[in-house]
Amino acid sequence: MSDPLPDYTLGIEEEYLLVDAETCALVDVPDALMHDCARELGDKVSPEFLACQIEVGTGVCADITEARADLGHLRRTIADCAAEYGMAPLAVSCHPFADWHTRKHTEKQRYNDLARDLAGVVRRMLICGTHVHVGLPDDDLRIDIMRQITYFLPHLLALSTSSPFWGGQDTGLNSYRLTIFDNLPRTGLPPDFISHGEYRRSVDTIIEAGLIEDTTKIWWDIRPSARFPTLEARICDVMPIMEHTLTIAALVQSITRMLVELRRRNQRWRIYDRFLIAENRWRAQRYGPREGLLDIGKGAVVPMPELVAELIELLEADAMVLGCLNELRSAQDILAMGTSAERQRAVYARACDAGADEAEALREVVRALIAEFRSGV
Repeated sequence: MSDPLPDYTLGIEEEYLLVDAETCALVDVPDALMHDCARELGDKVSPEFLACQIEVGTGVCADITEARADLGHLRRTIADCAAEYGMAPLAVSCHPFADWHTRKHTEKQRYNDLARDLAGVVRRMLICGTHVHVGLPDDDLRIDIMRQITYFLPHLLALSTSSPFWGGQDTGLNSYRLTIFDNLPRTGLPPDFISHGEYRRSVDTIIEAGLIEDTTKIWWDIRPSARFPTLEARICDVMPIMEHTLTIAALVQSITRMLVELRRRNQRWRIYDRFLIAENRWRAQRYGPREGLLDIGKGAVVPMPELVAELIELLEADAMVLGCLNELRSAQDILAMGTSAERQRAVYARACDAGADEAEALREVVRALIAEFRSGV
């Protein structure tokens, strides 16, 4: 093969919500707090669309060990800086009881343009996501791996789900975030491009027509990064426990290497119908890891523990080479302790059983999320 040899570097981006440490309600990020964070972290921290959000991004990490150190430093610094103002960050995709009607967007030209162009749809964007970048140096390689890795996106979503509540109500979904995000244009599963040239012809058509400025306005569940020579997985909720984020990163990195190695042997993962993958995407969004996903090859719904065990076995050799075998195997730990969505519901139920009213029970959920943000950093 003539493809440049991938280095499989890692980058992780997370979006956080800021709350008052006492009331647990959302608050806007003070300019002074953003200045403090930027002084400590430089361009690894930035505002997000809503004024109550902060985004962080690691540097280019050689492996999961470096990613752990970088992300841990980012989380710790954000939490320490916020504490000086009586505030705390949440690594969660939806605040349990916030009202999106009362939030305002950040005064920045890009966000002003988004607010104008996307109108009422973007006003509900009180959601946060996790993005995992894996370094792939070749344009056509990125598109080919994107075609194949799409099959695994529902598995990643199921393990990451952290948004069961919206506006003070249990939605019945484990990732309500996607319900909001999917209302935006150019979201969801990517088209099945067969080459980088085909991808560029499609996106350049709408760019040259003046509909979008560049590919940063394309928000598929996975995409070739607009800024880096990476493939960027964007389907996951934000996870309060950092080790779970690192497990997802290890999965994305290991799946990517496995697919590249297949390609180097003139093999590939079967390209399945997007209709069937979308069904699994919905099952992950609705049920998280508890009702299983469709094994398309078998034509049957398979329990998530069985799927995770198969996935770990499939990826162990790649994870060993990449140095993330322990993180890969920790996918079993997520199933054992429950996703954030499940843990949030458990906290809420315990608070109600102890006599709390609905409002106080939801505040207990936020307090648990604050504590989990700090764990392991």
